[in-house]
Amino acid sequence: MSSFEAKPVARASRWQLKRETLHFGELPLVMGIVNVTPDSFSDGGHHAEVDAAVDAALRMEDAGASLIDIGGESTRPYSDAVALDEELQRVTPVLEKLSGRLAIPLSIDTSKAAVARAAIERGAQIINDVTGLEGDPAMLDVAAETQAGVCVMHMQGRPQTMQDDPQYGDVTAEILGYLQARAEHCLAAGIKPERICLDPGIGFGKTHEHNLTLIRDAQQFSQLGWPILVGHSRKGFVAKVLGDKTRDRDAGTLGVSLALARSGVQILRVHNVPLTVDALKLFAAAGGIAP
Repeated sequence: MSSFEAKPVARASRWQLKRETLHFGELPLVMGIVNVTPDSFSDGGHHAEVDAAVDAALRMEDAGASLIDIGGESTRPYSDAVALDEELQRVTPVLEKLSGRLAIPLSIDTSKAAVARAAIERGAQIINDVTGLEGDPAMLDVAAETQAGVCVMHMQGRPQTMQDDPQYGDVTAEILGYLQARAEHCLAAGIKPERICLDPGIGFGKTHEHNLTLIRDAQQFSQLGWPILVGHSRKGFVAKVLGDKTRDRDAGTLGVSLALARSGVQILRVHNVPLTVDALKLFAAAGGIAP
């Protein structure tokens, strides 16, 4: 069992990206998900065509998203890896069409350094890496050289194996320790502290109960001092709690989003942007944010 304990520090108030800075208030910012893939677990195939992906991103911006995450490789449980050339062919046309049209920052969801570099060259400002910048030895150098914002996520195992039998002694303490260590590794590689964001990795090598524990303990992650991003949208634990794998998961996702907002998480990564933005507005208006 890990003995790591978060030492309370001031909650992060900003995240420096490649060209601009995100500032955080009481409510979390909303990151819209655009998967340019045929096989993502929730929206696979919906945005596989370039124009459909571009239109989806623009609609999310209109609905109130503060940033958009573009991904060309599914990381759902048991998914197969995508070749570099194929991933580039999926994401680069979308990034090129959105460059200059989207007023909010773009993020590239990839664990390949070459894809990250190509995306930054085409206007992306964030590298969102589910491997914690560990999957590709060149990723740390690309992040430091491009001065992009980075989102460092925890994953136990790899997508092909991560849900086989995830084990932890103390899931919150162990992931707190991992994220702190990876942030320090990023600093040692030349990535500036203000460019780092952390993600506990809901659904990535965790059981349903692990996921719920991390969500209940979300406030502890903010005590690390870096912005916290959580991607919980439509994941399996939502269906597990609802007791029906076939039910629409947006209402359940929204319940988690409000709990995370109450815990001080700075960024929510979701599929349904309009629903989340509207709910957060009413949540705040009705006194949902603690004074």
